[in-house]
Amino acid sequence: MKVSELGEFGLIARLTEELGNQARAQTAQGGATRLILGIGDDAAVWTSEGPAQIATTDTMVEGIHFPRGVPWQDLGWKSLAINVSDVAAMGGTPEYALITLALPDDFLVEDVVELYRGVAAAGAEYGVVVAGGDVVRAPQAVITVVLTGRAALGDDGQPHLLRRSGARAGDSVAVTGYLGDSAGGLRLILAGAPDTGAARHLKQAHLRPQARVDVGRAAVTIGLRCAIDVSDGLAQDLGHVCEESGLGAVVRAQALPVSDPLSQTFPDDALALAATGGEDYELVLVGPLEALKQVQRRVEVPATVIGEMVEDAERRVRFLDEAGRELTFARAGWDHFAAQADASSERSGPTGRRRRRPR
Repeated sequence: MKVSELGEFGLIARLTEELGNQARAQTAQGGATRLILGIGDDAAVWTSEGPAQIATTDTMVEGIHFPRGVPWQDLGWKSLAINVSDVAAMGGTPEYALITLALPDDFLVEDVVELYRGVAAAGAEYGVVVAGGDVVRAPQAVITVVLTGRAALGDDGQPHLLRRSGARAGDSVAVTGYLGDSAGGLRLILAGAPDTGAARHLKQAHLRPQARVDVGRAAVTIGLRCAIDVSDGLAQDLGHVCEESGLGAVVRAQALPVSDPLSQTFPDDALALAATGGEDYELVLVGPLEALKQVQRRVEVPATVIGEMVEDAERRVRFLDEAGRELTFARAGWDHFAAQADASSERSGPTGRRRRRPR
């Protein structure tokens, strides 16, 4: 059945049914739902808690931010998870989402349902309630997510946040998980590679990113004050930290965490993919080495120290090999508008925040 045949309100009713009892998922994460009014009224209403809220938004456009043919359930997961990653990068806890869908007339209802199954799965994983949104007609599929969360509070009752501007000269730089897997996965998806072995791992890294909420909360509790998630590539995103903090960064290329599936599948490109590929949604943590070691001990996901922040008036990110020679890459990462001239070049990964790669 097409969405034009079911109609707007019939579709909303079907998607509401698919989401089920989300409050149960939220309370399962250790909190209590504060939702007063959700789907079904003119606006969502929930009570606030604490002096500071976190808000983020992301838009994904079919054919621009994700390739056609990506499973809709995976896309639903990703559309929510990448917003959760933004909240995690601030050290916060995600809570409520508003989702707007723009769909063509002939879009299949079962595909929308699959999309929302992925959204519901991510919501259950991260304790997020979809409190409302909108459905409109458009020439191509567009998914916009607005996500709110609550900031961590210190003993003084004031919000404590991880910020890009919080780095200091001499701080160490660490990154969670592995880098480059998502970029490698996208290459395989676009090439139509069989979904086996290493390829399955890399594709899943691209389609089902894991937001590091526990890491962000642990970091801000320990006292770290600087982080960013890897959405546009390590070089680009660490560059944002340098710019906002007025420093440079030196990264030891041999220390970058590269997975076996990536190095086996792309032996010649694994390092470049790890440095510039993007869409891993791992967290870059910046702070005193001992504090980073405390984070390492508190969380299950590995966190690897890869470099340090340095005084640098030019605010550069430099990658050095084992001999101390500087490495260069074709590009630092993704800039959504500047890359239009390079749209025909092979790149590593879409999905929609402010700076995603076109497809």
